[in-house]
Amino acid sequence: MDFILNYAPVIGALAGVLALLFAVVLAKRVTAVQPGNDRMVEIMNSIHEGAMAFLGRQYKTLVIFVVVMALVIVGAGMLTGGTEGGLNPLTAIPFLVGAVCSILAGNIGMRIATKANARTANAAQESGLNKALGVAFSGGAVMGMSVVGLGLLGLGIVILIFPGQSAIINGFSLGASSVALFGRVGGGIYTKAADVGADLVGKVEAGIPEDDPRNPAVIADNVGDNVGDVAGMGSDLFESYVGSVIAAIALGASLAIGDNGEGVIVPLLLAAWGIISSIIATFFVRTGEGKNPQKALDAGTYVATLLSIVGTFVICKFVLPDTFQNGMYTNTGVFIASVAGLVAGTLIGKITEYYTSADYKPVKDIAASCETGTATNIISGIATGMTSTALPIIVICCGIGAAYYFAGLYGIAIAAVGMLSTTGIVVAVDAYGPISDNAGGIAEMAGLEHHVREITDKLDAVGNTTAAIGKGFAIGSAALTALALFSAYTQAAGVTNIDIMNPMVVIGLFIGGMLPFLFSAMTMSAVGRSASHMITEVRRQFREIPGLMEGTAKPDYARCVDISTTAALREMVMPAVLAVVAPLFVGLVLGSEALGGLLAGSLVTGFLLAVMMSNAGGAWDNAKKYIEGGNFGGKGSDAHAAAVNGDTVGDPFKDTSGPSINILIKLMTIIALVFVPLFL
Repeated sequence: MDFILNYAPVIGALAGVLALLFAVVLAKRVTAVQPGNDRMVEIMNSIHEGAMAFLGRQYKTLVIFVVVMALVIVGAGMLTGGTEGGLNPLTAIPFLVGAVCSILAGNIGMRIATKANARTANAAQESGLNKALGVAFSGGAVMGMSVVGLGLLGLGIVILIFPGQSAIINGFSLGASSVALFGRVGGGIYTKAADVGADLVGKVEAGIPEDDPRNPAVIADNVGDNVGDVAGMGSDLFESYVGSVIAAIALGASLAIGDNGEGVIVPLLLAAWGIISSIIATFFVRTGEGKNPQKALDAGTYVATLLSIVGTFVICKFVLPDTFQNGMYTNTGVFIASVAGLVAGTLIGKITEYYTSADYKPVKDIAASCETGTATNIISGIATGMTSTALPIIVICCGIGAAYYFAGLYGIAIAAVGMLSTTGIVVAVDAYGPISDNAGGIAEMAGLEHHVREITDKLDAVGNTTAAIGKGFAIGSAALTALALFSAYTQAAGVTNIDIMNPMVVIGLFIGGMLPFLFSAMTMSAVGRSASHMITEVRRQFREIPGLMEGTAKPDYARCVDISTTAALREMVMPAVLAVVAPLFVGLVLGSEALGGLLAGSLVTGFLLAVMMSNAGGAWDNAKKYIEGGNFGGKGSDAHAAAVNGDTVGDPFKDTSGPSINILIKLMTIIALVFVPLFL
């Protein structure tokens, strides 16, 4: 026991190293597969180069922001007296480490994802469904293992450098959150500008297939799948993952859970065991020819969940004291709190699947509404998104209630850690989707046999569902993580009650409730402006390049890639500034209680808005695919045109604004926690 207590950060760091080593093994497994013929390699390289070029340019902007934030932390630290009860200037070091780890995770994941797409298509051509599933999932698992590996390795190192200084360690989460916001917003704007242009002009106006090589925006669309749903999604869950662990560490320290700091080390141990569980679970993802790939992916998730529950019980029982906080809570209560988080995450995923999968009534009803036009389709989709908020709210409330009842504020933080303990496999399953989508695009553009496209379509259909489930999981985890960080903030700020009879608190509540709407408006408008440029360019190329529609001329793919890249980099700055400035302004001008109101208001409206937008967007997308499968007239029908328009509205809902709200509520909370000495 003494060994575990003394070396918990080392154990966490070693678990991170193990995840990274496994990522290397998976990466070699992917690159060992042949990428196919020359045309497939050419397309793969175009997607890879476009994605990496975007990341390179995004990082140049991001470096400026990170350096400025680091200087702000140092300056604020000096202003509040440095180490004497104020903000320690050394917080800038974990901040920089967190930012670098998040950047590395996205970079590694992107590199392999953009190499796995053609290999997935070629595996489908040469060996069938199971081999293609294995390649796509292995590519996604590299992202998953990079997220948890770099997260726990970086956090373990920071804790070793600053032992017992949770206020400084909070900077690691701030660094991760800063990168995540740029990754989600920038990637989301990029991918949806390309997707909207490709769909509206290519599919509706020109009447050509989604991944037709004649479409000038098709390469930008495939690049966008990666920068938005691989790098952006990875940075989102990287932030939630480390944020939940750090919040639990902060509460374990402030509430003095255990005589020897047991409450501080348990989150690290749970995360370390979650990595091992996720690695074991990857070996259960396999299927037979003609079988449903969804069941194989579900098997991996369920195995990781069960292993995590068993390990959590052992860790809580043998590391935590029998009782704590004057005997109010027990170590068994902490275990129940962790399981409550895991169960909540699983249920939210299943609820999301119900509202966004074409196997169920909500999506079929949206598809049916397309027969009467675009307006009824949009009305039906928005109504479905709104309805879909009810059950996740109930699940989260039950999870919070159970966690608090059995283990207090510490239990809420542990519930977040429990939900995110299997992040490795969750990210793997999520990142599998864009790889499968790209594989289908490459099969179409390279003119592969019809049976290859049938396999990639089956993988892609599952990928749409896993992506929607992943977004639901990300939203649920964001709510719990933000609540855990909020609890840590109230402890640090000495705010024992948020009194709604206090005018300053009410002002904070209203401002906080408004911010997710303003933030969403900014990101939606950014997609609209960027998409307008893309639509104009695609129309120009169809009109001005002789022989393009006949297939005898090649589109200018690079021009469309540049439009998406430039627009994303330009438009992502203001939403990021809003997320940083708003909590600082309210805290400095109105005080710590008003800031508490802001965080509470943004958490409630942000969670609801994120669920509504993500589920509505996913439902519109799969309603379109349901019609393309031959229902309600199939491709080329009036219902299909209405479905494409609805999906176009849903694109920024589900891939830009909705997922970005997750990061908004977490980033504002961690800013409040890090800068709390300024507000006292």
